[in-house]
Amino acid sequence: MTTLSADATSTRRDAIDAFATIVMLGLTLTWGVNQVAIKLANIGFNPMLSMFLRSAVATLLVFLWCRYRGIRLFERDGTLWPGILAGLLFGLEFILVFFGLDYTSAARGALMLNTMPFWVLVGGHFFLGEKMSALRFGGLLLAFAGVVLVFSDNLSLPGPDALFGDVLCLVAGIAWAATIVVIKQSSLSNAGAEKTLLYQLSVSALLAIPFIPFGGPLLREVSTLATGALVFQAVFVVSFTYLVWFWLMRRYPASGLSSFTFLTPVFGVLSGGLLLGEPLTLKILLALCLIVLGLTVVNRPRRRVIPG
Repeated sequence: MTTLSADATSTRRDAIDAFATIVMLGLTLTWGVNQVAIKLANIGFNPMLSMFLRSAVATLLVFLWCRYRGIRLFERDGTLWPGILAGLLFGLEFILVFFGLDYTSAARGALMLNTMPFWVLVGGHFFLGEKMSALRFGGLLLAFAGVVLVFSDNLSLPGPDALFGDVLCLVAGIAWAATIVVIKQSSLSNAGAEKTLLYQLSVSALLAIPFIPFGGPLLREVSTLATGALVFQAVFVVSFTYLVWFWLMRRYPASGLSSFTFLTPVFGVLSGGLLLGEPLTLKILLALCLIVLGLTVVNRPRRRVIPG
């Protein structure tokens, strides 16, 4: 057991308090803005170069954090091959996201990517024996109705190839869900969160390298803003917020934390409109409402049956 885990056990909370609420609002805001950061970084750099640098820097930072905390990473625990598979899926997710956001808007990309919980629901039903209730199936239908609305909205299309970018981000959501299913179903479920994250970051950094030639010139219109967006992703989003998320998961009920996930697409859509001036059409806002409602239904805690 790591030092961090030991601390977590001794300070375990039974409910979400004000501190956790404030932190989760900050995390979901950061994750929502991440699509905007990717688009801004893509303005200055080859998308695959951005992805490689982001993952490589984050790998180094998380590794140094583990060394500082005394977290063991190189024990033989049967996680190597599942870890590589999870890393490949994680890398595929971000290859699709980085390329996808070259074509579509941050708002549309955020909606497509954040269908992930619904794909986890489907994967859990077929591969993990987690039967889907009628209520959660209804939430799934609401989300897909939102996806259909996005695809039907021509007013918010940033260019002729935007639908292609939408599809890439949608498939990225499926890859994200597949990563979670692999982690749940394999020995990674018993591994430390930091070790699992390092598998994902290190493998995805290597996976990005052969795709760099397909992203065009290494440098596009390099600026302070594009460079700052790349540093923001590597240092803050991928390294800091993920570690904070794991810290929260050790201390608070997972069901309570997951209830905040609906905010990520909300912040993603709003940040695209406010920071990039993307059109927030009626269909996009309706799609957002449907996906958020679907997320709320899917993440609704199941009622406990009290014996006797």
